[in-house]
Amino acid sequence: MINEWTTHEVTNQFSELHNYNLFTTDAVLSEYFGDRRAQWAIDKLTQTGADIGAEYAYSQAQLANQHLPTLEAFDRLGNRKDYVAFHPSWHWFMRYAKGNGMISIPYEYEQPHRWAYFAASFMMMGQIEAGSMCPTTMTQGAIPLIQREPILWDMLKDKLLSHDYDERDLPLTEKRSIWIGMGMTEKQGGSDVRSNSTIATPIDQHGRGQAYLLRGHKWFFSAPMCDAHLVVAKIRDSDDLACFFVPRWKFDGTKNATHIQRLKDKVGNRSNSSSEVEFLDAWGILIGEEGRGIRTIIEMANYTRLACVIGAAGLMRQATVQAIAYTRKRRAFGKKLYEQPLMRNVLVDFALETEAAQHLALKLAEAYEAAETDESARAWKRIVTPAAKYWCCKRSESLSAEAMEVFGGNGYVEDGIMARLFREAPVNSIWEGSGNVMCLDVLRAMDREPALVQTLLTELQKMAAGNAAIQQLLLEVIGIMNDKENIEAHARLLTEKLMLVIQASIMKDVAPDYMSHAFITLRIEQAPAVNYGAFTTTALDHHKILERTFTSEAVHLDGKIINK
Repeated sequence: MINEWTTHEVTNQFSELHNYNLFTTDAVLSEYFGDRRAQWAIDKLTQTGADIGAEYAYSQAQLANQHLPTLEAFDRLGNRKDYVAFHPSWHWFMRYAKGNGMISIPYEYEQPHRWAYFAASFMMMGQIEAGSMCPTTMTQGAIPLIQREPILWDMLKDKLLSHDYDERDLPLTEKRSIWIGMGMTEKQGGSDVRSNSTIATPIDQHGRGQAYLLRGHKWFFSAPMCDAHLVVAKIRDSDDLACFFVPRWKFDGTKNATHIQRLKDKVGNRSNSSSEVEFLDAWGILIGEEGRGIRTIIEMANYTRLACVIGAAGLMRQATVQAIAYTRKRRAFGKKLYEQPLMRNVLVDFALETEAAQHLALKLAEAYEAAETDESARAWKRIVTPAAKYWCCKRSESLSAEAMEVFGGNGYVEDGIMARLFREAPVNSIWEGSGNVMCLDVLRAMDREPALVQTLLTELQKMAAGNAAIQQLLLEVIGIMNDKENIEAHARLLTEKLMLVIQASIMKDVAPDYMSHAFITLRIEQAPAVNYGAFTTTALDHHKILERTFTSEAVHLDGKIINK
């Protein structure tokens, strides 16, 4: 019997990809650790890839971004509470980030490639739920600063490096594990942290490790439920800025005077709570020296900038994989989208952009591991980090927007992952210094450490292996660098050309020939196109590139073949 209300049946519609192993289906990540025989990392990352790629993790991510954090400023009796409540799905990701050692392994393991392990873990988890990666990377970035404060480190070490997750809102001494946030931005300053108006007054005496009372505000304070924050404030009766460790609960067990005014209604990163706060004589301990607050907090920011690069690479990876998987099933104009020549051009462009970003993120992560003893690593860490943040984060914005178009209207709805990827991308560009700030930081690094510049240029020439196109572009970079009169106005052009040289050199050095050839052809030899897929060459091996990026033989975690 035909239901009189039935007007159609659903055909040619497909759910977004899930229930696959994010590590074993990622050639860049699996080859990286396989080539280095880092079996300890392979074992851990294979498990993470299965856990995070499972349908359950995707559903938890959807819930975390649907049921947003809520502020409970007061309890039912009117007492100040300043508590942010989260859906259980948020805690699932926070628990997983702690449990797999993403934060702690770079500091507790002696094995090489531990920072690459962090990068791979972060890259996979950020593909599914990016909001929880904010407190993760802030906590990790705070550890090197706290390590320099012996008393504080001795008290917090085990809690910072713990693989346990303790969501209870209690004083530090009662917690099994803790999270650290940061507070720099004020409404009148933004990236100009030196315009801070928050005032720190010493309780007894000035100096490192001494207690101060902070009074002022922070316009963006992430994430307010962290157990402590690193905060920049100005020393009373001076222009000296300093960095303070400000716990949520004071050491005497009473609630600190950090009052949450509201949660920010952000475009993306919505599962994570960002807030506006007032300090009404909040208690804090001086980290580092008075007058060196910017230099102190920027070290933490460098780690979070690395995370922005890794996160952007992860967003591009997920958008690319989703687009490839979808087009292999969706039919239009008589054949699958994947078989349409123009769509294949777009997908190939996605694949090249993504692989170059992944290789770059892994190389940067290794630089953070070796920077204390290796001059080349120092050059990559200091000069390439801001350049890579500028470039990769902006490329993730354009790629995620284009990938959303692959799904058409189905990509532009809130209950799908494509829209979430698109909304997540800009935060990596904006957080820890927007585009102009990053380009100016590249100039600052070049000006202050010319020896590192020469080290980097020499290494890039070697990695280019005599490729004429890369060498010519490198000469253009040097030419812009030597034009001192106009260099600030040309900072974006310099950074973009430098990043193309860097990515092309890395691809030439480590990627398969057909991948590096395609990247160099489309990004350097031809005039770079404004949009993805806008190129004329037919000499690329589309099939090899796309199969490498996400093989059509990938399988569900339950063993069923997908994309067939």
